Amino acid sequence: MSRGRSLSLRVAVASRSARILIAGQAPGARVHATGLPFDDRSGDRLRDWLGVDRQTFYNAAKFAIVPMGFCFPGYDKSGGDLPPRRECTPQWRPRLLAEMPQVELVLAVGRYAQAWHLSNLAQKNMTETVRSWKQLLARRARPRIFPLPHPSWRNTAWIRKNPWFEEELLPALKSEVKAHL
Repeated sequence: MSRGRSLSLRVAVASRSARILIAGQAPGARVHATGLPFDDRSGDRLRDWLGVDRQTFYNAAKFAIVPMGFCFPGYDKSGGDLPPRRECTPQWRPRLLAEMPQVELVLAVGRYAQAWHLSNLAQKNMTETVRSWKQLLARRARPRIFPLPHPSWRNTAWIRKNPWFEEELLPALKSEVKAHL
């Protein structure tokens, strides 16, 4: 990547200028087909959570969007997406992230992104990891890591069951994103 330019992969946007990295899981079937990350209702919800419009979200100078896996992993028995393939992340993620040292904020979307980016700081489950957002942001480590559930409609019940997410976390998330833009 050259300075100030971005590299668009099929489902990722890497950038040497973006200060915010969205670390997703793996592309869903629709996103895999279109080649545009979060180009679905999950993306609409995520943009709402971040307080940004579509144009800002897809501006590679502002946001890098790099999933844990680059390919659609398929469906499980109940019709949900399978997790990212295990062999993908270790192969390319460390090298790609080394090319983006300017990233100051990582939005770890979903449990696989949280486990990789938080390592031993990830809690026993996604709910507890997301609930620990204040402690994670209080750390002096760079980049700052903000854990989020996946914005899928499948998590609507989780959001309703955890009102602190919308009442406390989302206003803080919007503020954090605004500060880094």
